[in-house]
Amino acid sequence: MSFSTISVIGLGYIGLPTAAAFASRQKRVVGVDVNQHAVEIINRGEIHIVEPDLASVVKTAVEQGYLSATTTPVEADAYLIAVPTPFKDRHEPDMVFVESAAKSIAPTLKKGSLVILESTSPVGSTEQMAEWLAEMRPDLSFPQQVGEAADVNIAYCPERVLPGQVMVELIKNDRVIGGMSPVCSARASELYKIFLEGECVVTNSRTAEMCKLTENSFRDVNIAFANELSLICADQGINVWELIRLANRHPRVNILQPGPGVGGHCIAVDPWFIVAQNPQQARLIRTAREVNDHKPEWVIEQVKAQVADCLNATNKRASELTIACFGLAFKPNIDDLRESRRWKLPRRLPAGTAARPRWLSPTFTRCRRNSMDCVRWRPLRRRWPAPTCW
Repeated sequence: MSFSTISVIGLGYIGLPTAAAFASRQKRVVGVDVNQHAVEIINRGEIHIVEPDLASVVKTAVEQGYLSATTTPVEADAYLIAVPTPFKDRHEPDMVFVESAAKSIAPTLKKGSLVILESTSPVGSTEQMAEWLAEMRPDLSFPQQVGEAADVNIAYCPERVLPGQVMVELIKNDRVIGGMSPVCSARASELYKIFLEGECVVTNSRTAEMCKLTENSFRDVNIAFANELSLICADQGINVWELIRLANRHPRVNILQPGPGVGGHCIAVDPWFIVAQNPQQARLIRTAREVNDHKPEWVIEQVKAQVADCLNATNKRASELTIACFGLAFKPNIDDLRESRRWKLPRRLPAGTAARPRWLSPTFTRCRRNSMDCVRWRPLRRRWPAPTCW
C-alpha cells in the first residue's frame, strides 16, 4: 500500500521537521497539533521554532500544497506520533501525551494504516500504544493479536537528531526501525525511505525503544564524568580545562567538556526511564543523573562566592551589581528552553545574592509570557551596560 497521505501528530522540534521532510518529497502531509497558534503559523508557511533551514522547506511545502496543519486528526495512510514524553515528580515516565495522541487518531484508522511512535519512550510503550488503539477500534486487528496478519501495522522509530542540525541529520542519519512484526518493520522502513538517505536498521519495538534510551544514557554518563572531574579539580586547585586537554592527548581517551549541568528534553530526561523500570540494576545511570542534576547547585555557589568577592573589591551593594548570563537554551543556536540549566541558574540568583541577572541570547527576540515574564533581558545585538564583574 502506498503512502498517499501522511499525518504527523505533534508539530514541535521533531514533528514539524519530519512533516516538512516528507512534504519536500511531494507527499501530502497533514500535521496535527493542539496548539492553534502554531497551526495558524504553519498554514501561513512560517515556523514557530528556531531550526536552521526549516523555514524555507516549510514555506515551499505549504505554497505547493503538500503541507498543511490542523488541530483535528484526519484519515491518513501513515501516522507518526512525535509528542513530548516528560517525567513526573519522582522521575517516572509520563505517557499522557502519547496516550492522548494515540486515542485521537484511533477513530480515523483503517485497514492498512501504519502507526509509528517516534517519541522517546520507556520500553514497552509501543505495545501499550497498540493496546490503546485496539481498545478503541475492536473492528480492526493489531499485531499483538494476530501478528503479521494485522489490519494495522505498528512500529517504533526514535528520532536521533541534533538540535540545530535537524534538517541535515533527519535525512542523513541511520534510523532504527522497531516493528511489532516483520511486516510492521518493512512498512515503516518503506515510509522513511521516502526521504531517508541513511540506512533503515530493523529490530523489534522493545529493542528500538531501549536503543534510544541507551544512546542518551551513554551521553549522560560521559558528561557526568566530566562534571565530576570539574568538582574534584576545583577542590584540588587544578584547572579542569587544562587537565582534560592534557588527558585527551592519550590516543584512547576522549573526555567531554564539563558544564553547568545537562539540559534539553532528551539527555536530561531519558535516563530516568531506564532507572524507573530497573532501579536496582541502573545504579550507574542513576548516579550520573544525580551528578548532572546537582551541578547547577554547585555553579550557584561559585557565583555567590564571586559576587561576594566583587562586593569586597568594589564597595558596592549587591543590588547594584549586574550579572551577565550568556545563553538561555541548553545549547547554541536553538530556542528550546526545556530542562535548560542555563535558564534555571540565573533565575535563582536574585534570592541568594540580590544582584541583578541579565540574560543575553541571540535566538530569543521577545519574551515568552509562560516562562520568562519574571525577568528582563535583551538579545545580543542590542547594547548593554557593562556587567559590574566578569
